[in-house]
Amino acid sequence: MTGAFRVALRALGANKLRTTLTMLGIIIGVAAVIALMSIGRGAQAQVTSQIQSLGTNLLFIRPGSTNQGGVRSAAGQAATLTLDDADAIATLPNVVGSAPEIGTVVQILSNGQNSATRATGVTEDYATVRNTTITEGEWINRQQVDGRSLVVVLGDSVAKELFPDSDPVGQTVRLSVGSRTGTNFRIIGVTEPKGGSGFGNQDDQVYVPITTVMARLFAQRTARGAPNVSTVNVQVVSESQMDETVEQIGDLLRTRHKVTQDDFTIQSQQDFLNTFNQIAGTFTLLLGAIAGISLVVGGIGIMNIMLVSVTERTREIGIRKAVGARRRDILTQFLVEAVVVSVLGGAIGISLGSGLAALISTIQVPGAGGATSNLQTQVGLDSVLLAFCVSAAVGLFFGIYPATRASRLNPIEALRYE
Repeated sequence: MTGAFRVALRALGANKLRTTLTMLGIIIGVAAVIALMSIGRGAQAQVTSQIQSLGTNLLFIRPGSTNQGGVRSAAGQAATLTLDDADAIATLPNVVGSAPEIGTVVQILSNGQNSATRATGVTEDYATVRNTTITEGEWINRQQVDGRSLVVVLGDSVAKELFPDSDPVGQTVRLSVGSRTGTNFRIIGVTEPKGGSGFGNQDDQVYVPITTVMARLFAQRTARGAPNVSTVNVQVVSESQMDETVEQIGDLLRTRHKVTQDDFTIQSQQDFLNTFNQIAGTFTLLLGAIAGISLVVGGIGIMNIMLVSVTERTREIGIRKAVGARRRDILTQFLVEAVVVSVLGGAIGISLGSGLAALISTIQVPGAGGATSNLQTQVGLDSVLLAFCVSAAVGLFFGIYPATRASRLNPIEALRYE
């Protein structure tokens, strides 16, 4: 086998330009696979990080659907969850925090600026449960929730849009819904930028005490007349307790609502991550498959050049057979040449693809709050090994036919070949 490698290297070195051009298809294919899969992996890691930044070990409880005249609406349309439900959930043993919320689209005015955004009614526990950090001022407290205070915390992008050159804390904004007369709110804080995710842009919203939203901006009641909330965010003590907590919450709400069929839905943060990872994984494989087409093209190039090489070296093959070379020896020689070309091309392609991934990671893209951030890429060991093994397999597969053809040459006819 060592001798076959030496012969292969001498044969390839005799035609350096042709060998380089033959490897080019494999180099481009492997580099494309590495670069595109790194982009897919990087995007997946970036969005996963954004989803996890919303909080840890979270459950999201939302109202169920309504059924009128046999027509069932989408989940979340029924008015079934209340503030009391959220308080009751907070007493369960595995629950660290329970944060109800209700939201509506509002028009926000200040300093001559007018913008549409989302006003989310929250309690004092929301910041802890949903991992919301304050960069200026303070978060809403219990006294402000109980007193229906006219205070507001601005999302980062809202603060920058309304107050680009001044400190918003302590200033006043007017919030209005539809054609209603607006109400003045005092700004008490600004949140840290989080950016967009599967839950929408976390920076393009404002936070108001939930009782204030119900009294001043948007009110909806259940069939029993209790104030309705759109979501109850629940933080569980640990991931291992999630399933048990889901069962406990289900039993509690069915008992409180006096229903046999659930009028609510419970989803975990992991459900969103699993769905996204499945979609992102499929997308990454699709990118790799598209790039892999060039590997097939490169393999066809290897076959073409090897066939030319067999034709050019017909007399050499005849001489080798005449002095005792077996069919297996000729087959091995040409297979080794094909594999060497593809493996060398694969190694160069891996280096080039990794370099492209590093270069792509320097590209600036819009980030949270109008800032820019680098496009994230992630070169995985599995994608490197996959690209390398596929390149070797391509050389082996597309080298079989030329090698077999060379090994079957009749030595007498080969010696006569000019």
